Amino acid sequence: MSHDVFLRRALELAREHGAAGINGPFGAVVVRDGEIVGEGWNRVVEGRDPTAHAEVNAIREAARRLGTHDLTGCAIYASCEPCPMCLSAIYWARIRTLFFAADKHDAAAIGFDDAHIDREIVQDWATREIRATQTLHEEGKDVLEEWLRNPLRVEY
Repeated sequence: MSHDVFLRRALELAREHGAAGINGPFGAVVVRDGEIVGEGWNRVVEGRDPTAHAEVNAIREAARRLGTHDLTGCAIYASCEPCPMCLSAIYWARIRTLFFAADKHDAAAIGFDDAHIDREIVQDWATREIRATQTLHEEGKDVLEEWLRNPLRVEY
């Protein structure tokens, strides 16, 4: 099946679920071996969940349907270039193939501008908009090291 078919499905989801104006006009599908295994659309306002972006929702459905957190071998098709959060989710899911239609400049032109996040994440904590304080460092490291020693751990 052509990549355009899957990308058009993502665009269809974006158009369909963005039509009411409640949620943003974004859709995504996750594909494995030529079959759609996950679909998602923006549900931020509807679900009162700032993480409910199309790509994240499609990844969640694919992982649930496939019974794994590791989506190696899958591709994701998005109606628009993924935001930094969605791109991170794509990396964490181990999806290594991405197709998208509109880009981040197109999204910014209609009010979905991630440029400030792009600028923030490359800065040190001291200069970021979000004020962060590290405390209980040793205790935090201990928790991580305990997990590392746990023979029952499942790495991802």
